[in-house]
Amino acid sequence: MRAVVQRVARARVTVDGEVTGAIGRGVLVLVGAALGDTPEDARVLAEKVATLRIFADAEGKMNLDVQQAGGGVLAVSQFTLLADCRKGRRPSFNLAARPEDAAPLFDAYVAATRALGLRCETGIFQAMMDVELLNEGPVTILLDTARAF
Repeated sequence: MRAVVQRVARARVTVDGEVTGAIGRGVLVLVGAALGDTPEDARVLAEKVATLRIFADAEGKMNLDVQQAGGGVLAVSQFTLLADCRKGRRPSFNLAARPEDAAPLFDAYVAATRALGLRCETGIFQAMMDVELLNEGPVTILLDTARAF
């Protein structure tokens, strides 16, 4: 699974004009499932995101994880993270899991995040979503369970 993790002061996702998920301080996590990904990938990704020390401690050093910082998680499914742009101008999405396989993996990521004690809001799988965020720092981290973190 791939993820783009952004430390945010606030973030929200809207579908058809209705807010489906919103957080204050925390992380916005764009999550994409690849062919061959498993629920174990979702669990590993959730643990990695939850324990990333990307929030400032009392001395201003990035030393706290999202839970220690009192933050939440906004998870948004995004198959375009698996775009292959090596040939031509139109991205190929052949590396992305099919929706019927990706939806349970995204749900497994959300469930694993919640099982770790984090508040986790979401968008709506396969919906056209508007995502708003105020990136704090900015801090943006790329994660991929197929590669070493």
